[in-house]
Amino acid sequence: MNDLSPFNEQFQEVINIIESARGRAYRKVNEELILMYRDIGAYISKSSENAEYGDAFVQKLADFFAEKYPDLKGFNRRGLYRMKQFYELYKNVEKVSPLVTQLSWTNHLKIMSACKTMEERVFYMNMCVKEKLTKRELERQIDSGYYERYMMSKRTITPAIEMSKKATRNIFLDNYVLDFLDVPEVLSERDLQKSIIRNLKKFILEIGKDFTFVGEEYRIQVGKHDYYIDLLFYHRSLSCLVAFELKIGEFKPEYVGKINLYLEALDRDVKKVNENPSVGVVLCASKDDEVVEFALSRSLSPTMVSEYNLKLIDKKLLQKKLKEYIELAETNSEDS
Repeated sequence: MNDLSPFNEQFQEVINIIESARGRAYRKVNEELILMYRDIGAYISKSSENAEYGDAFVQKLADFFAEKYPDLKGFNRRGLYRMKQFYELYKNVEKVSPLVTQLSWTNHLKIMSACKTMEERVFYMNMCVKEKLTKRELERQIDSGYYERYMMSKRTITPAIEMSKKATRNIFLDNYVLDFLDVPEVLSERDLQKSIIRNLKKFILEIGKDFTFVGEEYRIQVGKHDYYIDLLFYHRSLSCLVAFELKIGEFKPEYVGKINLYLEALDRDVKKVNENPSVGVVLCASKDDEVVEFALSRSLSPTMVSEYNLKLIDKKLLQKKLKEYIELAETNSEDS
C-alpha cells in the first residue's frame, strides 16, 4: 500500500471543500424545511378561520396524512398545530424574518414552548444563530434563565460598574450558573479552577462561545516575581485577552488591585499591537455592589465582578426579579 502520509496536509484541503459543501447543503435543506412548515402553518391558520372547517380542520388534515402518507413523520395533530403556531407567532414580526430559516425546527419548538414573550424568543433565536447552539445547549441556556440573567445584567447600577460594562459591550453577566460542575460546594479556588477545566466546554457555553481558552495558571512576570492567572481566555469580538480570577468567598476590594496588576502585565508583555487592552473578571461566590463600586471607581483597567451559583436558579424567581427591574426602570423613566 502506498504511503500517503506526505500528502495528508495537502489533501486536507479537499476534505475542507467537502465539509464546506455539506454545510451549505444542510443549511439550504434546513431553510427549505422551515419555509415549508411556515407555509403549511399559514395554510392551516387561514383554513381554520373558515367556519366551514373550524377547529376540526387540523384533525382532519392529520387523519389525511395518516391514511394517505403514513411514512411522513411530524404531520400528526400535534405537529400540525405547531406549524400553525409557528406561522401565527411570527407572521407580523419583521425582525424575525432573517432569523427563522437559520434555526433548526427542533430549536424553534423549544423556543416556542419555553419562552413567554417575543423579546425572549428573539433573544434566543439570535443566540442560536450567533453561537450555533445545539438542541441540548439551547435547552441548557433556557433552563438556566440566561435571558433573565442577561437582561438584569444590563441594568444601570453605579457609575463605575456601568463604565466597565460599556467598555466590555455588556457581554459579561452579573451572575453565572456553574451547575455543570456538579459539586455541592467548592473548598478552595484550586478546586473551582480544576472543576472548570474538567468542564471547559460547558464553561465556555455559559460565558459565551466567542471565548477561546489560552491557559490555566498562566504565568506572568513582574520584576523578580512570578504571578499566575487562574484562567486566561481570548475574546474574539472584543479582540482582547480576558483574565479570570476565581474566588470562593465574597468579593473583597483588594482583588481589584491584583487583577489590575495582571492586566498591566498582559498588556505590556503578552498583548499584540493590534489587540485591545486586556479585561479582567473577578468571579466570586457573592458580592456587595456598593463595595464593588468603591473598588472599581479608581480602577484604570476594564474589570468586571460577577457572582457564580453552583445550582440552577429558580427560573420563576429570575422572572419575578426581571419584572420588578423592568417596572422600576419604567417608573424612573417616567419620573425623569
